Amino acid sequence: MRDILSKVTKWWEAGDTVGLATVVRTYRSAPRDPGAALAVSAEGEVIGSVSGGCVEGAVYELSLDVCETGDPVLQTYGVSDDDAFAVG
Repeated sequence: MRDILSKVTKWWEAGDTVGLATVVRTYRSAPRDPGAALAVSAEGEVIGSVSGGCVEGAVYELSLDVCETGDPVLQTYGVSDDDAFAVG
């Protein structure tokens, strides 16, 4: 989170709307630890990372939705063992 804080602060101070995603818990192996964050401006600019994989795109889209609605969301993502094995 600290790695994106300065940019998010600039957006906030400029009055921009921001969608912020934060990893709050992981199960087993995960690409990013709890506390990893991604922020998206209402214009679609992104900073940070929460997964580095296919989840990243879904989190980006959800963050844009949050920018539009202002409604917070707690989203869970998971990958089955078969899917994980298939992609290595």
